[in-house]
Amino acid sequence: MNLVTGASGLLGSHVVEKLLAMGEPVRALVRPSSDTRLLDEWGVEKALGDITDAQSLVEAMKGVKRVYHVAAQVGDWGPWERFVVVTIDGTRNMLAAARQAKIQRFLHVSSISAYGHPDGDGLVLDESAPLGVNLHKWSYYSRAKVEAEKLVWQAHSAGDVPVTVVKPSWLYGPRDRASMPRLIRAIRAGKAKLIGDGTNRLNLTYAGNGAEGCVLAATNEKALGESYNLSSDGPIQQREYINKIAECLGCPPVTRKVPYGVARGAAFLMELFGHMLGRKKPPLVTRYSVWLIGRRCFFSSEKARRELGWEPTVGYDEGVRLAVESCLNKA
Repeated sequence: MNLVTGASGLLGSHVVEKLLAMGEPVRALVRPSSDTRLLDEWGVEKALGDITDAQSLVEAMKGVKRVYHVAAQVGDWGPWERFVVVTIDGTRNMLAAARQAKIQRFLHVSSISAYGHPDGDGLVLDESAPLGVNLHKWSYYSRAKVEAEKLVWQAHSAGDVPVTVVKPSWLYGPRDRASMPRLIRAIRAGKAKLIGDGTNRLNLTYAGNGAEGCVLAATNEKALGESYNLSSDGPIQQREYINKIAECLGCPPVTRKVPYGVARGAAFLMELFGHMLGRKKPPLVTRYSVWLIGRRCFFSSEKARRELGWEPTVGYDEGVRLAVESCLNKA
């Protein structure tokens, strides 16, 4: 049995879909408030619980051999306490339950954001890069990912839980409720701008491709105790990605630009005022989003390709089309 947390989210739902296509039994950990219509349509077994509720995980883990721990507090805004409870304490609860259940493999989905916010033209980083570099004051998502990953490696080193870690990058695809809707709104309104000259290479992965990498990592014996960047489906520049979306929408290409430094400075001011005023909604732009889109550094996925045989099966043209269509159908 495979247990998937975060199964109603973007990557988690694609992991479930991939496992089902392989004929693997799947159990999804879902909260009572989760939208499980798709999981119900697929006939997935559900375990009611929450990673923040340690007791609920004991029952969910029964008979489970592999855990795909995808759930986390996502986004670049919100109180630090929420990231602690969900991402850090939730991972601690999952590890404790996995140890008790004697899980055969615990696949922890971290993020390339756990490396912090390194940047530099031509800088290429692999899995040997340190965690938590150049973190911003309010980079709560990245900080929480760093702490959660440390817990995972501690559990593995102690012999408590057999672990593999994967670090996806910027994910897109059907069921994306975060970045794609924002980009579509901005492009349609004529407000989208390229950050910098738009020629920087993006770390971009179709969620289905990322899910394939997760399954490969969780089922390969050589991957035990290893970390893999699932961070790129191949070369693509910022302007190429943005304008593939524009093309799907029937909108003119995005050509207006804003210097990276200017965008980052404006984002800092928006964050500052947002925190000073205690706003619950995120500002229009954050430094994290500016870094995500405009960074000049690149995270290599060569280790996953070499050791796991990970070769993304959905290309950018098809992936963007599917992501945009899914988003428009939900509108």
